[in-house]
Amino acid sequence: MNNSIVIYNALSLPAPDVEALIQGRMIAAMPQKLINSGQNFALYSTSLSTNLLPKEEQYQSNFLPFVQALINDIDSEKSVIKAWARCEWCQMLDKSKSLKSISCLTIWTTEALEVILAQRPYIFLAYLRVYLLSEPQEIDIQNQSRHFVPLPSSLTVTEDNPVLSDRIFAQRRQQLEKLEPPQHPELEELQSALTQISNTNPAAKELDDDIRKLLGWSSDKPEITLDSDLAWIEKIAEVGNSSDGQTFEKLVRRGLLKLGFTGSGMNPDATGGAGGMDFYAEAPFPIVGECKATKTEKVSDGTPAQLLKIGLNHLGKFQYENAIKLIVASGELNNFALRTATEHQMNVIRPETLQKLVELQTHHKNSINLLELKEYLRKAPFGLADDKVNSYIDKVGQNIKLRSHIIQVLRNYLELTKYERAGVEALHAAYITSNPPQPLESKELHEILIELSSPLTGYLGRIKGSDWRNDRFYYLRDLPINSK
Repeated sequence: MNNSIVIYNALSLPAPDVEALIQGRMIAAMPQKLINSGQNFALYSTSLSTNLLPKEEQYQSNFLPFVQALINDIDSEKSVIKAWARCEWCQMLDKSKSLKSISCLTIWTTEALEVILAQRPYIFLAYLRVYLLSEPQEIDIQNQSRHFVPLPSSLTVTEDNPVLSDRIFAQRRQQLEKLEPPQHPELEELQSALTQISNTNPAAKELDDDIRKLLGWSSDKPEITLDSDLAWIEKIAEVGNSSDGQTFEKLVRRGLLKLGFTGSGMNPDATGGAGGMDFYAEAPFPIVGECKATKTEKVSDGTPAQLLKIGLNHLGKFQYENAIKLIVASGELNNFALRTATEHQMNVIRPETLQKLVELQTHHKNSINLLELKEYLRKAPFGLADDKVNSYIDKVGQNIKLRSHIIQVLRNYLELTKYERAGVEALHAAYITSNPPQPLESKELHEILIELSSPLTGYLGRIKGSDWRNDRFYYLRDLPINSK
């Protein structure tokens, strides 16, 4: 734990400004007076505005939803202190500074800044390093016109919960000092739109979190978010090795849906599949199959024979023969069942194998490429297919580890050299000496760097050069590896 710090007073700021600091949207505040560097204080939300403009003209449009929510929640008697801050620097701005550039890096409009400068010769702009309190503190509303307000009792705080990491804060400070433009204004607009639905839509919340990390509005500490679906995913093998056949069928269908299969025969809540088939998916490729849960007994020839009979009757010869055949069974196949499955190109896997496949997709979303998996399932050997499916799982796992390693190589290189960006050749030299998971040529490394810098992945950033050797890459966030 970091050393304790005792705080006796709080800086009064408008509630929207405090919220933006806590969210990591900005690192600046406009105090009423100059603040000394190194000074520590709590952040006290007031309902007062820095000028008399309407909120629609004072705050940028992508932050207005938060402003309105804060206005609705303001308590006339109590104020909640959620964070404390240290002033890293406080400067005096006059008309010589680009107010438009400052506006782009904060939540205030250019018009609001102009109004303040019309009222006084300077704007005090404090660069604040913000830390969250372990427990919010509620205090009575005090004189809101005061610059600092005394706390009813002192607060003992630590630096354990910074809103932004050291690296991100340093980047944001440099950006504000040099008035560098935001790198992703379109993403800021998208993030603002997502906030309207993120509280009720888990997918929107996940995308919102990812965008906030990409924008540098949150710490870069790696996190592995647990998917709520893991509760049932982790029961696939357990139920498959029981006598509860109906529940096992439902879990298998849910698992296949989680992998990305879709189709009329994939209702996870149905008892029995369409036409008697336990499951049938049409996309991204046709796959038909049977499930067999069992505690101890062997799997008889009836299971593959049933798949053959019902599949042909329901789908027809052409459609059935072009579909991937899959049996998920826990018991050992007897000789007749194994021969039937092998001769008719059926893949038989254990529930544990399916569970591993679905868990990998859950921990690393979109890591399973179903069209690649299809190539494993459509080639020999048939019958017992756990080995070839597990070989695909291992391949995906190695690809994830490789990408995670490359991200760390770039991050370590930038931290060691103090550079902001790195070229392919320099990174290739660093990669070679990093005990890499596998050898890569410069061109191969570049292809993976391009993949990791895609807006859809957002692990790295890229500045495009005149050719691939002149591309420059910078670090955004880690790719954590699930240890399970």
